[in-house]
Amino acid sequence: MSSPILVTGAAGFIGFHVAKRLLDDGHQVVGVDSFTPYYDIALKEARFAGLTPRNGFCAERLDLADPQATRDLFGRHRFERVIHLAAQPGVRFVDPTPYVTSNMVAFTNMLEACRYGEIKHLVYASSSSVYGANRKLPFSEHDSTDHPVSLYAATKKANEMMAHSYAHLFGLPATGLRFFTVYGPWGRPDMAVYKFTREIAEGRPIEVANAGKVWRDFTYVDDIVEGIVRLVHKEPAADPAWDATHPDPATSAAPHRVYNIGNDRPEELNRLIAIIEEAVGRKAQRIDKPLPPGDVLETRADVTDLRRDVGFAPTTSLEEGVRRFVEWYRGYHG
Repeated sequence: MSSPILVTGAAGFIGFHVAKRLLDDGHQVVGVDSFTPYYDIALKEARFAGLTPRNGFCAERLDLADPQATRDLFGRHRFERVIHLAAQPGVRFVDPTPYVTSNMVAFTNMLEACRYGEIKHLVYASSSSVYGANRKLPFSEHDSTDHPVSLYAATKKANEMMAHSYAHLFGLPATGLRFFTVYGPWGRPDMAVYKFTREIAEGRPIEVANAGKVWRDFTYVDDIVEGIVRLVHKEPAADPAWDATHPDPATSAAPHRVYNIGNDRPEELNRLIAIIEEAVGRKAQRIDKPLPPGDVLETRADVTDLRRDVGFAPTTSLEEGVRRFVEWYRGYHG
């Protein structure tokens, strides 16, 4: 029997969908989550409840920031492949502690566990936020990412550098994935699609940044999952031809790579609102707000490398994705 795949953050939005897809594909999955209260834990419990009865799924509730708990997890299971999605999300700075604990300490523990566990491939979540103040569009993995504008982005940039160092020092194959504005059923309530749908449906005003003149590369969750499951079995190899005198952020002599996963089709926030209004059947009441600190005006993914290496790029339109989300929202919230 094949080794189980570890999915961390399995009660989270993307982690839940990844675990579900792997189970659908016949894999054994160990799903880990610590159920931090960043948003409604009831939603996390509902996601987890959809996984725990399934054959091939093993639920583990633990905090990966605890090094002993992480070592014990790897002692109980013989993993070959790890999908690390657990993190403290959000670019709106409030308290640095959860970001450091979840995104730095826990990630270090995961790297150590993968190193000593002789893992064949670590796939981990990065973020489009690492592009920060980069003004060149579309965002390419080959661009510099030295100017993050949020602490969250800084921790994700640090994760990429840490994973690269472990790949270089210990030969740990690792792939970082820069997700672009993910949305869909079972999504995060603090994200725009979920938040706007809820407030419009309930007749409450929505806060709109920069009069809606903001563009995001909205990416439907099934497209994100497809990219992940294709990449988890495609571990990067060391590249002896790499030229150390001209370092490229996306390539390396070490077995470490970084990919964008985005729709490569930015949509204006005003258009998103119009699509939600049509799907919900109610006009939005708007309150204009300035662009919050830590946010950027536009994101757009260059997915050339992803398409070349795994033969896939996201395709779900915003209209179709929002329609599916609103259907789920009505079923879940009643």
